Amino acid sequence: MRTGTANLPLHNGKAPAWLFQRMVKLSREIISLLVYERGTKEILLRLSDPYWFQSFGCVLGFDWHSSGVTTTVCGAMKEGLRGLERELGLAVAGGKGSASRRTPDDIRQFAGVISLATDAEILVYASKMSAKVDNTAVQDGYQLYHHTFVFDHDGDWAVVQQGMNDANGWARRYHWLSKTLPSFVRDPHAAVCAEQRGDILLNMVAGEAELNRRAVAHLASEQPELVEREAKKTLECNLAQRHEVSLADLNPRYFHKILLKTYERQPADFQKLLEIEGVGPKTVRALALIADLLYGVPISTRDPARFSFAHGGKDGHPYPVDRSNYDQSIEIMKRAVEQSKLGRQEISNAIRRLRSFYEL
Repeated sequence: MRTGTANLPLHNGKAPAWLFQRMVKLSREIISLLVYERGTKEILLRLSDPYWFQSFGCVLGFDWHSSGVTTTVCGAMKEGLRGLERELGLAVAGGKGSASRRTPDDIRQFAGVISLATDAEILVYASKMSAKVDNTAVQDGYQLYHHTFVFDHDGDWAVVQQGMNDANGWARRYHWLSKTLPSFVRDPHAAVCAEQRGDILLNMVAGEAELNRRAVAHLASEQPELVEREAKKTLECNLAQRHEVSLADLNPRYFHKILLKTYERQPADFQKLLEIEGVGPKTVRALALIADLLYGVPISTRDPARFSFAHGGKDGHPYPVDRSNYDQSIEIMKRAVEQSKLGRQEISNAIRRLRSFYEL
């Protein structure tokens, strides 16, 4: 379910403290209201929608177009829900940089807090695989640096993660949703947001790459010497122009080490191959091209990629943030949440009527 594209130029800096504090408060009220009225599944569904996520960032007052909207909105959401996980049955794990590497620990910690109905390790696996796919199986030039994993008490989850490409100055955001996930390795993305579509090295999770995935798993289970011989032949070939892949940067010694590990593990399929620690983009790229040349199973280079203002933006576009108006919005949402908790729907109904009026 791809739902569109968004422009995300890489921007440095961070949200000023006065704005981030308000983003935390307003995100808490908005998410709480949605949970009380529509349940946790609605939150996960909306987070997997790049348009809703982008609009959410605009409502919170952050830059509508920069890469920072992903990291800052997810950070505000995580901070805003801190202490409410048990009440809402919803938890936010991970984050930017070092926080992303603590995602497994976050999941295990919150599993007990929200009385997770399934094994936490299943979610840890989902977190790791979603990151491995977007960093290794989809080779689009974007290096992941942000990973946020949101899950509820039933074990349903959504992922919002982002990579950067220093060469072109853009960021790419990847959205995942467990409810619509057919497979980790066959068209798995709920949506991919990017400025441009097109030239990428390799897309091993494209539906049309199924035969190549099978051949790659088969090669990974072969004796390393056999695969290395074919790799050397490939290096000597004059590749057809359609190939975007090059083996020129392949380290034979490292390749042999990885092939020994895959041979010992005998992965049953491509997903099992991705699970093996050390299997990275270069290994997958080499095996995919060898499979193409040996068995005639083509690789895919199809790119998987597919806003509103409420309070202005921190950089003054389209207009500066009105702090008093922002604080008033927080109070309105807070009162709506309190009324919803009490079973009184007048305020939230009024908000929906107002929205309907503007949609006319």
